[in-house]
Amino acid sequence: MNLETTDIKDLVILTPTVFADERGYFMESFNANKLKELGINFDFVQDNQSFSQKGTLRGLHYQNPPYAQTKLVRVLEGEILDVAVDLRKDSPTYGQSYSIVLTAENKKQLLVPQGFAHGFSVLSDTAIVLYKCDQFYHKESEGGIRFDDSTLNIDWGMDLKDAIVSEKDKVLPSFAECNSQF
Repeated sequence: MNLETTDIKDLVILTPTVFADERGYFMESFNANKLKELGINFDFVQDNQSFSQKGTLRGLHYQNPPYAQTKLVRVLEGEILDVAVDLRKDSPTYGQSYSIVLTAENKKQLLVPQGFAHGFSVLSDTAIVLYKCDQFYHKESEGGIRFDDSTLNIDWGMDLKDAIVSEKDKVLPSFAECNSQF
């Protein structure tokens, strides 16, 4: 497993070692011991999986403490633009976003620590996204930020007029109005 840092502290990219031959490939997508060797030590307790069609935009979502979630995000089928926004008020990168294309082919994973909002847009015809969480879902702690917030100015890799967005995500507050407790 290879760890790559980003410009935002604690937000890292993990790429598994892939063993390929004429039959196909084998890889360990998750190995707690190998992650600990890389300095990543989370007890993941819940897996979430979504299937989405092209043009779907999900996010930006987070959970406030004490139910804040670290997420390890990967794509099983298709291609997404994965986005994380730093909500940690004492961070030098507070309010900054990071985007990465995750695909079934590149097998990269984004580790999104507690203190970040997370979302993604689907770039391929369909996509299956799987992410591990280190805390259980807790409805009363959930929060979010509008995907089209002008302060964040995120390029989702698509025309937002054509984006397929849930009614819940359409009414999320702006970045300035969000109830982040980080």
